[in-house]
Amino acid sequence: MLTNYDNVVFDLGGVVFGIDRDRCVANLEALGLADAASMLDLYKQSGSFLALEEGRISAAEYFDELRAKCTDADVSDKRINEALDSFITTLPVSRLKALREIRSMGKKVFALSNTNPVLYPTVITRLFRGEGLEIDDYFDGQILSFREHVCKPDAAIYRRLLTRYGLDPSRTIFVDDSAANCAAAEAEGIAAVLLPAGAEFMDMLSLTD
Repeated sequence: MLTNYDNVVFDLGGVVFGIDRDRCVANLEALGLADAASMLDLYKQSGSFLALEEGRISAAEYFDELRAKCTDADVSDKRINEALDSFITTLPVSRLKALREIRSMGKKVFALSNTNPVLYPTVITRLFRGEGLEIDDYFDGQILSFREHVCKPDAAIYRRLLTRYGLDPSRTIFVDDSAANCAAAEAEGIAAVLLPAGAEFMDMLSLTD
């Protein structure tokens, strides 16, 4: 599948590493946050969580907002951080190896992800150390919503990817688990692969035998 492409772009959550929204919601509710379910949507951010993912508020400001809504007003930043970290599950070494395999084929590999300053510096960074490497060892570049102040599926984030790294959209393929995000990529001339729940990107890209 990759023969016609020079650049392979990956969403992170739900594609490269696993996510478990229900577990995170349960852990936040255990802290006394009654509206945790409405706050966390798998594909469409809103309110203060959107502000966090767009980098318009800091992790500390977000913790303060959540703490104000908790029944336990003294809940610590650490406990809130741990509850939010539980949104992310595992990153199998097989996927890390697949990212390196794609680069060994002479392709450039990029991350294009809606993420935030709570999860990215902690659990996400740790998961990418599964082979003793760092996250930057797997990607030629990263476009992260909280750094760019814009989230998928806004067209601006795709255009920023193409412009910053000088990518030809007709030679670029994008893998995401959201139909809206894939449609937005296609609107910019980027080929898109929608990853079904439970599928492996290696299979979708024909990297496995």
